[in-house]
Amino acid sequence: MTYVQTFDHGRIRELRLARPPVNALDPALCRALIAALDAAVAGDMDAVVLSGAQGIFSAGLDVPHLMSLGEDRHALRAAWGAFFGAARALAGLRIPVVAAITGHAPAGGCVLSLCCDYRVMARSPDPAKPYAIGMNETQVGLHVPDGAQQLMRRVVGQHRAERLLVAGAMVPDEEALRIGLVDELVEDEQVVPRAIAWLEPLLRLPRAPMLQTRALARADLVQALAPENLHLDRFADDWYEPDTQAGLRALLARLGKS
Repeated sequence: MTYVQTFDHGRIRELRLARPPVNALDPALCRALIAALDAAVAGDMDAVVLSGAQGIFSAGLDVPHLMSLGEDRHALRAAWGAFFGAARALAGLRIPVVAAITGHAPAGGCVLSLCCDYRVMARSPDPAKPYAIGMNETQVGLHVPDGAQQLMRRVVGQHRAERLLVAGAMVPDEEALRIGLVDELVEDEQVVPRAIAWLEPLLRLPRAPMLQTRALARADLVQALAPENLHLDRFADDWYEPDTQAGLRALLARLGKS
């Protein structure tokens, strides 16, 4: 199965997450994304747009898959490692990458978007049911690793990031634009075109100086996702805490997968 679809818009490559129904990030999808990013660079593309399905960018890590691993801590850590490997691949990509946030982006979906240079989010067609973005881990009993917290702080500032992260808040689309969690809010059908449009003037700049300056400006982003800032062994230990397991089982029940 093709988990990442590829569409070329001239020398800009769109990588569309394609794991129905909600683009849950299991190791196979994460590895496919890493391979697709590598292929874009190897193919000498000028930039990448990362998109999802209409109404859902990515629902984050595949919790039912993670729960199915039971007491296999090695497999659990490997799954989290695959996800953060994909995040590092985005953060360290040597060409610009824009997140075309096509709908809801909780947890890991938010993390991936924060690894991109720029974020264009779809406005929900139903104002009563806005799309939302955020790291809602504490809502299901998980803590947010320091490296992922640094991504949020980098974009919205330290105090606001603290409030959002501790509460596990999902931020509605209009509010996400207001606080800078996303850079643009557009109609559904304009998300990818606007992502491409943002890239075009950037790509008209002298290439080497632009890329070198960009790499320096994003060095802190790459460092945030270094293994020493993620503590995956500790995260795997915390996964089995009673409060965490209770929260995860409640989530599975809501998903109808208990």
